[in-house]
Amino acid sequence: MMNIIACFKVVPDEQDIMVNSNGDISVDKAKLTISNYDINSIEAGAQLVEANGGNLLALSAGAAKIDDSKLKKNVLSRGPESLYLIADDSLDNMDTHQTAQALKAGIEKIGSYDLILCGDGSSDLYAQQVGAQLGQLLSVPTINSVSKISVVDGKAIVERTLEDEVETLEVPLPAVLSVTADINEPRIPSMKQILSAGKKPSTVWSSGDADLTIPAHSIEVLETKAPKQVERKQIVIEGGSDDAIQQFIEKIAVELR
Repeated sequence: MMNIIACFKVVPDEQDIMVNSNGDISVDKAKLTISNYDINSIEAGAQLVEANGGNLLALSAGAAKIDDSKLKKNVLSRGPESLYLIADDSLDNMDTHQTAQALKAGIEKIGSYDLILCGDGSSDLYAQQVGAQLGQLLSVPTINSVSKISVVDGKAIVERTLEDEVETLEVPLPAVLSVTADINEPRIPSMKQILSAGKKPSTVWSSGDADLTIPAHSIEVLETKAPKQVERKQIVIEGGSDDAIQQFIEKIAVELR
C-alpha cells in the first residue's frame, strides 16, 4: 500500500494583504490559508490514492499560529486521512533551506513513505527551491515541474511540460515530486467532507518534539516593497488596417524615445 505525503505551506491570504503608503507590505490583518500551488499537490495525492489505493498524509511546518482549527479542516477536507504540523514560533519566516530541513524532520518523524508531493513554489515567495532541497536532504530522486503523474509497477511515470516538448520520465520510488499548477483542477470540498474533516486525526509537534534544530538563515531579507504603480496611457487604437497599425507603431516609437 502506497504512502503519500503532501507538503504544504501556510501563507497570508492574498486578498488580505495591505500596502502601506511607504510601499511596505503588511500582513498583520491577513487570514492564514493554504498556498495556492500546494492545493494542487494535495489534489494530486488524493487522485493517486483514489486510482491506486494507499494513504495520503499532509505535512506543514511554521509558526505556532498555523495550528488553527479552520485551516486544519481546510486541508483535511481535500483528501488527506491525517495531518501533521510542526508548529513552533522558532519556525517563523523560514527560508527555503530551513523549510526543507523542517519538512525532513517531520517526514522522518512520520516514518515510511513512497512519494512526497510539493507545489512548484509557494504563493508568497515562489522560490521553487523547497522540493529540490528536500529531495537532496532525503537522498531520493527529485523531479520538478511535473504536470502529470501515474504509478505503474511501483514506479512513478511523470510528465514535464517544457517549452517545446513534453518529457516523460520513469522515477523509482521513494521520490520527491514538485507539481505545477496545471496538473489538475483542485476539488471544492463538499459540506460532508468539511464536516468529516473535523473527525480526522491531526498531530501537532513543537521543534523539540520533532528533534528539529533549525540552521541559521542562508538569506537575509533587507526589506519587502510593493512595486510602484505606473499610470497607464490608456490609448486604444482599434482595427487591424494598415493605418491603425501605423498609428500603433508611431505611438510606441514616441514612448521609446
